[in-house]
Amino acid sequence: MRQIPVCYVRGSAALELALLLPVLLTLCLVVSELGRALYEYKTVLKAVGHGARYLATQAPNTQILETKNLVVYGNTEGTGATLAAGLSLGLVETPTWTADASDPKLNLVTVSVRGYAFKPLFSSVFGVSLGGIVFNEIRASMRVAS
Repeated sequence: MRQIPVCYVRGSAALELALLLPVLLTLCLVVSELGRALYEYKTVLKAVGHGARYLATQAPNTQILETKNLVVYGNTEGTGATLAAGLSLGLVETPTWTADASDPKLNLVTVSVRGYAFKPLFSSVFGVSLGGIVFNEIRASMRVAS
């Protein structure tokens, strides 16, 4: 078997790295942005759950503004930074109370966020668009204490 002269092989590793590096960097950034999107989704989902839990202990059709503040800011006063970037009071829908006529009676309160949009750190990487993800509806229901 013939050996390939060293002069033909020299620099091939650098060339392979130059060809694969943009692909690998793009893959890493896309995966990290997807992870951030899932993290923010979970943050909003937990905040909505806390809002539903808070309303489940209150009288029906009361404490609505406090609940919206709890979902957005993490406290009922509405102070401090938002829990997730881009989350606002306008995205939190008015909570709904539903009463069930069955036996045993099941009363639920539902809190939801509609239209929350995740904004990535980079709008595009090497021509690959990382456009924002808009989550349709994030909601949680909780049984109301009787």
